[in-house]
Amino acid sequence: MSLLLALLLDALFGEPPSRLHPVVLMGRYLGWAWPRVRGFWSGAFYWTLGAILFALPAFLLDLLLRPLAWGWALLGLLLKPLFSLRMLLSEVLAVERALGEGLEAGQNRLGRIVSRKTADLSPEEVREAALESLAENLSDSLLAPLLYFALLGLGGAALYRYANTADAMWGYPEHGERGAFAARADDLLNLLPARLAGLLLCPPRLWPRLPGEARKTPSPNAGYPMAALALRLGVRLRKRGAYALNPLAPSPTPRDLRRGVWLVGGLGYAFGGLLGVALW
Repeated sequence: MSLLLALLLDALFGEPPSRLHPVVLMGRYLGWAWPRVRGFWSGAFYWTLGAILFALPAFLLDLLLRPLAWGWALLGLLLKPLFSLRMLLSEVLAVERALGEGLEAGQNRLGRIVSRKTADLSPEEVREAALESLAENLSDSLLAPLLYFALLGLGGAALYRYANTADAMWGYPEHGERGAFAARADDLLNLLPARLAGLLLCPPRLWPRLPGEARKTPSPNAGYPMAALALRLGVRLRKRGAYALNPLAPSPTPRDLRRGVWLVGGLGYAFGGLLGVALW
């Protein structure tokens, strides 16, 4: 029931205010700790300290609330900020709307959901990057936190969300050893969710092509959902100078972007609903 309530809250209301959002608090801690990180082992220390600060209270709350008559409702309220689907879908659609106003508007809007530089991207590349973000975040922002909630309760979802946030802030290759622990922890926690997202997105008849396409990306995980969406929509997704997924296909059109949003939204809520029923 907790997971079903959390999904309903996401579909109806989206994200809670920033001042109440645990991921915002995680980001503030990581921002405070980063200047203190000098190398791999200090990165591991501050990462672990943050994991304890955010995951341990969630584990304890889970133990406290589950036996209570209305504990499931409180768990659902606490789980909701640890995953996101409605906001993701809205942000990707907003990129297409911004492109309708002009290329610069589309580039700027895309910059809200991707880490790459967007100022020199063509309209086709803007749509490709938006679809890549959509696919990757189906795994990172929905499937993974829900799976870890199913396996380890509220503490598992909090730990995953913290690890994913740490990777987003610390795990860039240019940070070298300072961000290496955060990057490797996120890679490990995403091994299963990314491949599950790939299998769910990709038509079964194209599963044999999925691993080969996924390995074109430098990430050990992100390539699976991105390649799967490219194959499912029959479009090319690329990062200039780095990779091209399904390279012989055409670039996505506005219609393809909307199809991707409907596909990911329907798949995400369906998967969450089935998992919620299984846990009931």
